[in-house]
Amino acid sequence: MKLELRDLYKSFGEHQVLKGISLTAESGTALGLLGRNGAGKTTTIRILMNVFPADRGEILLDGKPIDHKSVKIGYLPEERGLYPKKIIADQLLYFAELKGMKRTDARAAIDSWLKRLGMSEYSNKRLDALSKGNQQKIQLVTALAHDPHILILDEPFSGLDPVNAELLKEVVRDEMKRGKIILFSSHQMNYIEEFCSEIAILNGGHIVLSGNLRKIRHQMAGNDLLVRSSMQEQILKYYGDRAFLTEDGAIRIKLNDTEDCRREMQLLTTKWDVNEVRIFEPSLNDIFVQTTRDQI
Repeated sequence: MKLELRDLYKSFGEHQVLKGISLTAESGTALGLLGRNGAGKTTTIRILMNVFPADRGEILLDGKPIDHKSVKIGYLPEERGLYPKKIIADQLLYFAELKGMKRTDARAAIDSWLKRLGMSEYSNKRLDALSKGNQQKIQLVTALAHDPHILILDEPFSGLDPVNAELLKEVVRDEMKRGKIILFSSHQMNYIEEFCSEIAILNGGHIVLSGNLRKIRHQMAGNDLLVRSSMQEQILKYYGDRAFLTEDGAIRIKLNDTEDCRREMQLLTTKWDVNEVRIFEPSLNDIFVQTTRDQI
């Protein structure tokens, strides 16, 4: 499947939220939808889910206008949307039937997902008896039980401890292998880098950068070097104010051009005991800050 959002515009009163949003996502891949608060991510997601229409533009699935009656969309919202005082099994069944599932099929799917997520023992408890992380896992069941074609995950790792985060990662990878289209929205850039081969960064209702993340990182790489060595102090002293330590303990050396890179790489490996030296490529966090620092 190929999902295309073409030239979407949306205003609320005199406030124009989307100003020509276009993006593409395909089966078996995850697209990272990024942006600062107020950039238009939630509005884009709600238009895709048919919560309200765009003022202009179209949404296509395999080249045809999307049919929301036949295309199943799963949505894990950033803010929880379940009933804290209700029994978990009852409300999971309620939401599955709202999405068109027969009761017997819904029960089987819910039981399967509760077991997969280690939540079967909580099925007859009220939601508010669970921890924040376990509530997030129950919310995930509502997004997955009806076997959606398109899965939208908005801050999916919120409240999860490392063990449950790994469990969710397994689920996301399995859904990708099954050919689902996944839209991933998060401010936790490490998860976007881990799952998303494609990204789209919104700023002020525009997409200011989109495409393959690996290619974007390569294109935005400058002439700086990244060095890892047990002889940090000597290298930092030699390069002076042209070198500094990064957050993960590597040395970043600022250079002028590609000729400098070749020469300095040879110098580094000859003069000091170097474990790694390579051209510096910006992280997704670097790219995000650079492209959204100025609010449009």
